Amino acid sequence: MGKVIAVCTSPKKGTKKNTVPVGTVKENYGLIDDAHADANTHRQVSLLSTASIEKMRRLGLEVGCGDFAENLTCEGIEVVKLPVGTRVGVGDEVVLEISQIGKECHTKCAIYRKVGTCIMPEEGVFARVISGGKVKAGDAINIIAEKEDEHQRS
Repeated sequence: MGKVIAVCTSPKKGTKKNTVPVGTVKENYGLIDDAHADANTHRQVSLLSTASIEKMRRLGLEVGCGDFAENLTCEGIEVVKLPVGTRVGVGDEVVLEISQIGKECHTKCAIYRKVGTCIMPEEGVFARVISGGKVKAGDAINIIAEKEDEHQRS
């Protein structure tokens, strides 16, 4: 079992996200007030483990929650190791289904330009929203149903 360390949103794509005390996740859409929320994508919510952020800190970067444009910063669960199709419960209401591991970066972000690497292409995790609800720091993250599919990379 893991937990949410931070909930993050931003009004524009391509920018770091700011932490919010409570987020509202809408079914088949994403996190309300976040630029990446969209009913027409399988990347409605993004997740990143604190272990991934720590890797970048060891390279000398001062980074934290939301700096990689993730919606949910997670601890105690290696989201990057969850197979595509795995369903996770977040808090009391939200159910997410892992839809993609990693992403293709069409433009190199500021972090990549500074240190020559970034974790999101390999360790960013994306999910579709199966059931919506409220989510906040401290909420538990539990695996509901794990798939044995290969990781889908793009």
